[in-house]
Amino acid sequence: MRMNHIDIHVPDVAATTAFLVRHFGLTLREMRGGSGLAILNDDAGLEIVVSQPVEKFGGAEQQALGVVTYHLGFIQPEKAEVDRLYRELKDGDAELVGEPREMRGGYLFYCLAPGRVMIEMGWRG
Repeated sequence: MRMNHIDIHVPDVAATTAFLVRHFGLTLREMRGGSGLAILNDDAGLEIVVSQPVEKFGGAEQQALGVVTYHLGFIQPEKAEVDRLYRELKDGDAELVGEPREMRGGYLFYCLAPGRVMIEMGWRG
């Protein structure tokens, strides 16, 4: 069995989509309804759907809740790539949550994308 997709709920689909494409190399495959739902792909075929919460399912998004209930993790092939991305995000529009550090057998850091989506960027040797 292979995971097909994950759907993350955010208040501003366009802003979160642009952030993920710009900083994490995801490809925008489709934008539906102007900016109501975006379908992104990573280089391994995982689909990330960025959408607004679905009210009829009791959906909410992290920004409205004021908490972080999940995170997305990206792995890099080289430790230096973690540091490079950290510098890029620090100089850009990301809200960083600590600096890169050795943790749980790897080297990683966290940031918040628009919509309070927690992103983990790491390397494992």
